[in-house]
Amino acid sequence: MNSIPAQEIKRRGIAAVDERIAMGDLYIIRNNQPQYVVLPQKRYEELLAAQEEALVVRLRASLKDLKAGRVKRGTAEDLIRELNLED
Repeated sequence: MNSIPAQEIKRRGIAAVDERIAMGDLYIIRNNQPQYVVLPQKRYEELLAAQEEALVVRLRASLKDLKAGRVKRGTAEDLIRELNLED
């Protein structure tokens, strides 16, 4: 992924982003670390759609497990204890 220093955006404005975004997703570097990612709107919408699709797939798999009796029932406290999340 290509990158641009935040200082360059401050100096040149949105034109600096426009030039780089044409090459793909863009990291904005601040304090020598990637801090932000700028995406074209279409790419952002694709990511949201993929996220929603993944959720639907997981839900369908969970429903199959439930119908097949592969789901262990219990309380939230049981789950916390099983996952060793108690303080």
